[in-house]
Amino acid sequence: MLHSRTEVPVNMMEPLVDRPGPQIGRSSLGERLASCCSYRTLQAWLPILTWLPKYRLSWLQMDLIAGLTVGLTTVPQALAYAEVAGLPVQYGLYSAFMGGFIYTVLGTSKDVTLGPTAIMSLLCASYVGGDPVRAVLLSLLCGTIQTAMALLRLGFLLDFISFPVIKGFTCAAAVTIGFGQVKDRSTTFYRIPETRIGDVVLGLLCLCLLVMLTWMKSTLEPPSEQDTTLTRAAHGLVWGIATVRNALVVVAASLVAFSWNAFGSPVFTITGKTSQGLPPFRAPPLSETTPNGTVISFGELVDDFGGGLAVIPFMGLLESIAIAKAFASQNDYRINANQELFAIGLTNIMGSFVSAYPVTGSFGRTAVNSQTGVCTPAGGIVTGVVVLLSLAFLMPAFYYIPKASLAAVIICAVAPMVDYRVVIQFWRTRMSDHGVLVMELDSGLSFPSTEYLNTVIYTQALQASPPRSVVLDCHHVNTVDYTVVNELRDLLRQFKLRGVGLIFSGLQYSVLEVLLAADLPGLRHTASVEAALTILLEPTYTEELEKGEITFQEVM
Repeated sequence: MLHSRTEVPVNMMEPLVDRPGPQIGRSSLGERLASCCSYRTLQAWLPILTWLPKYRLSWLQMDLIAGLTVGLTTVPQALAYAEVAGLPVQYGLYSAFMGGFIYTVLGTSKDVTLGPTAIMSLLCASYVGGDPVRAVLLSLLCGTIQTAMALLRLGFLLDFISFPVIKGFTCAAAVTIGFGQVKDRSTTFYRIPETRIGDVVLGLLCLCLLVMLTWMKSTLEPPSEQDTTLTRAAHGLVWGIATVRNALVVVAASLVAFSWNAFGSPVFTITGKTSQGLPPFRAPPLSETTPNGTVISFGELVDDFGGGLAVIPFMGLLESIAIAKAFASQNDYRINANQELFAIGLTNIMGSFVSAYPVTGSFGRTAVNSQTGVCTPAGGIVTGVVVLLSLAFLMPAFYYIPKASLAAVIICAVAPMVDYRVVIQFWRTRMSDHGVLVMELDSGLSFPSTEYLNTVIYTQALQASPPRSVVLDCHHVNTVDYTVVNELRDLLRQFKLRGVGLIFSGLQYSVLEVLLAADLPGLRHTASVEAALTILLEPTYTEELEKGEITFQEVM
């Protein structure tokens, strides 16, 4: 029943894409002000005004089911991701509810859910060192930067991050997080006698159960119209159990740990005491007082964050918008990238008032949201309520959650992020994505220097595995001779044979005249290194190389 397709209000999302901009031909200041204050402009800033007036009762049922399902997935993941961030587990829940409420009002995707994620938790751990005060301040600063980017309409910057770069970063983060669940890896084999057998056995059992339930869900066929009511009910039950597998495994492991503790035999490492109740709503700290009484000022904290104030906001935006675009394409609606930036930024700003650390869109929970049949962003409200109820009433029960079960949840959550099939696809289609070598020539090219240039290019590019494309920065080159021209002709032929590219950038006019007169096959030159890199990343470039269709082309 949960798989049934309900009419989704995708069309009402389309007007969210284009905010009213300056209107050509309007000379009246009053008309411009009227346009800025119009209801259409208000809809652009508050997308909820677009779909809420058209809301249907049938959508409410699907939003409730989706929100509840995502909520049951969010609670155990939030606890686990707080461990990744090096923070007390309650901070995961503090970070998990604000996004549902803010995004319902400001978001342009019906599927996206905001909250703690593996990558953001890992980045947070590297910059705050497990300090809750710094984590909360980092959320405020990241949100401010993201909101400023939205107001300046800088969403287009995300288009310059290529897919291979995103995949490479994601895979590396997944491996780091997964192996991070094995403490003191460098001395693991020397400390086998100190192993806690209870934690190992429980962790492996939780991991096996999660893998089995994940496999069950992936192989579950959708019900057909010929199925009986009992068959459909059984299908829905199995699908529901597999979907909320994280919550079920954590609850089961907690009951096991509680039982052992009740009989006086604590054999598991448990979460322990946590702060109970809802987080207070208060202004985020702008300074920090150390245990010895030293006050660290706001400026010093910002200096300590360093590059994190660029990396974390940008990665948060990149992750969330990539998810939003993927599901918008899958479900046939459109999103507004700048409005998404605004929603994420405001979520992080408001989250800092309830002790949250930086959040972004979650691929796993967004997939659950979409598969459950969510119709509008209102499903996020239900998810937020589930998290708040957990904070209000279930915090004492979290005392007995075994850390081994949270580690199993983390490993199963990040495992799908390591997509080996993408690497194989890159290898088969575009080797240039595996690396581009940029070389700058400091002086003119003549016979004595040509041999050295050939040696470097052959060893660093042509004989590399896989071969690498090369950009030669020639803005210092004033002259070339006949020998150099012949060597370049041979180099271009070698690059073509290996299916990679050689592009010259910054050629002076006198040098360019010589190369053009020599009629070098496959010669390409650009005005800058950046333009050359753009060409090498074009999917059509490698295809032209393989077909032998590369001819001279100048790109300014």
